[in-house]
Amino acid sequence: MKKVGPTSQTPADKDSSTKPESRSGNGGELHQLAGGAHTPLTTNEGVGIPDNQNSLKSSARGPVLLEDFILREKVTHFDHERIPERIVHARGTAAHGFFELTQSLSSFTTAKILTELGVKTPLFTRISTVAGGAGSVDTPRDVRGFAVKFYTKEGNWDLVGNNVPVFFIQDAIKFPDLVHAVKMEPDRGFPQSATAHDNFWDFISLTPESMHMVMWIMSDRTLPRSLRMMEGFGVHSFRLVNAAGKSTFVKFHWRPKLGLQSTIWDETVKISGADPDYHRRDMFDAIQAGRFPEWELAVQLFTQQEADRFPFDHLDATKLIPEELVPLKVVGRMVLDRWPDNFFAETEQVAFCPAHLVPGIDFSNDPLLQGRLFSYLDTQLSRLGSTNFHQLPVNAPKCPFGNHQRDGHMQMEQPSGRVNYEPNSLSENSPRETSRGFRSSAVDESGEKGRIRPESFADHYTQARLFYRSQTKHEQSHIASALVFELSKVEHPHIREAMVGHLRHIEEKLAKRVADGLGMPQLPKAPVAAAEVKEMNPSPALQIIGKMKDTLEGRTVGILIAEGSDGVAIQAAKNAVTDAGASVKIVAPKLGGTKLADGSMMASDGQLAGTPSVLFDAIVVILSAAGAEALCKESCALDFVRDAFGHLKAIGRDAGAQKLLKRAHVEADAGVIDIADVKAFLSAAKTRQWDREVSVRTLA
Repeated sequence: MKKVGPTSQTPADKDSSTKPESRSGNGGELHQLAGGAHTPLTTNEGVGIPDNQNSLKSSARGPVLLEDFILREKVTHFDHERIPERIVHARGTAAHGFFELTQSLSSFTTAKILTELGVKTPLFTRISTVAGGAGSVDTPRDVRGFAVKFYTKEGNWDLVGNNVPVFFIQDAIKFPDLVHAVKMEPDRGFPQSATAHDNFWDFISLTPESMHMVMWIMSDRTLPRSLRMMEGFGVHSFRLVNAAGKSTFVKFHWRPKLGLQSTIWDETVKISGADPDYHRRDMFDAIQAGRFPEWELAVQLFTQQEADRFPFDHLDATKLIPEELVPLKVVGRMVLDRWPDNFFAETEQVAFCPAHLVPGIDFSNDPLLQGRLFSYLDTQLSRLGSTNFHQLPVNAPKCPFGNHQRDGHMQMEQPSGRVNYEPNSLSENSPRETSRGFRSSAVDESGEKGRIRPESFADHYTQARLFYRSQTKHEQSHIASALVFELSKVEHPHIREAMVGHLRHIEEKLAKRVADGLGMPQLPKAPVAAAEVKEMNPSPALQIIGKMKDTLEGRTVGILIAEGSDGVAIQAAKNAVTDAGASVKIVAPKLGGTKLADGSMMASDGQLAGTPSVLFDAIVVILSAAGAEALCKESCALDFVRDAFGHLKAIGRDAGAQKLLKRAHVEADAGVIDIADVKAFLSAAKTRQWDREVSVRTLA
């Protein structure tokens, strides 16, 4: 048994455990909820750790110091916990493509990828779930990683972010704790790729800085309809550096050409059973069909002087900059147009690292970013087993590169000559320092070294409130219902009570809705906030419903047919849908072919039992009287229309389909439309029938 030392706490221990909390605004009083005495927290060498919340920085808002051996030991051990699967982001989908700059940023940066118009820079993009293993499903409620490797003329640039613009924690030293908490509970090995369990919510309830992220993960943002229909964010502030050495802060945004669209929870649950590879298949099918996924790259640019006027600290990764405060400037586009030739060689072996920058781009002092600069490289060394992972084709630069690094496991290069060092006088063509190399921005750093977060990081609720109040009423209901579902899986009452207490700082009505959904007789007491909770103007840009595009492009419509269906009506519906930019799949009881009213045979794309309506954005039902009679005895057919109605989808139907709809208790509303009025159907199919929701399910 490992010796952990005495359990008694000295006066010095008590002082060190409270002082950093009171200064960092992390709500140290919350740690008392667990109760009882604890063994001292130490390094693997037995050295006591007085502050497990903050990395060592040169000053309150300064960079993290390499000398922080506590951070390095903790993150290094965490990075090497799994071999060879990624610890996080194990379930990924990727594709090749290109980036094309449409507006030059030459006044802000020297980076050629952001200054040379019209150049198509090759890239490789991997989108992933975070919590689940490589064999988990595509559609859990989870953040999606959004990582892009640009093969630029000046070297590789990795923009490694998520589909959410903020994160759970402010300091990288807490990342191992976060992931340990969200992963499967270690004594039972479940739940897989889910946050609905005690460990996760226990950690979150004791980490007030996570409350903004909680609003995002409980929203429909973490239930994307397609990887092609979600945004991507660089999360952190970076710097752009121009030829004069002047730096400007920048945040990066990816905006999908198809607009935003999500599923709803009941639909998501059923998709995971119907097609565990739903998102991967959707991406693959789109690329194979030439409907290439596309995103705009937009930036938010701001100076230090402007940042000083923000009512929050932009170096805090739990905060975003509202678009209404700093508008987005679209500067380019990304198109994914080629599927990998081999999934393992490329999608699995690709190695991203936020430290991979090109001249003209630089880091900020965001302490979460600073820790990631070390962590990602260390992870790749463990996962790919060699310092030479950069030589793998998917990782190798497409521009000339060379240095004096030699040998090592899996060395694939064959360097020649006697010189393997620099400077040297024995070779005229060996790699030398270059004036065109990477230069860090000249930033004056001063202050008192210590493990402390600035007071500007102490406000944990204002932006959580901003996000919730910016949503439509339907999206607010989904957040409340998601919280009820998740917390209903938590066994320990004190964790549920602590979370509802936090919600009172975000929105009292939200806390009441969740408390009612959990059957709490009264609202728990709210914890003491470390900083005043302020009011910010709502940001409609944070919605999904309000940002959906008026289009069917990228969507899929399922047409259910059976023996005796009207072929003319089927073809008319199919033509109208495809002309509107969507794809069509014919679903029938049998896969081999269906005899239509005119005696012809129509092939189907999916068999009814294996192709439920959850796989489509809208459905059309075209049946003969006899066909409807037969399907009324088939539960899969009843579920096909019942689920489409329950998931708020548009339903087009002919006269023959009426009997099936009636048997499934599908009542006529604005979204149940005679397919003869094809324009009305196409209009309804572009969105969900949100007003229907109150009649089909009880929301918190």
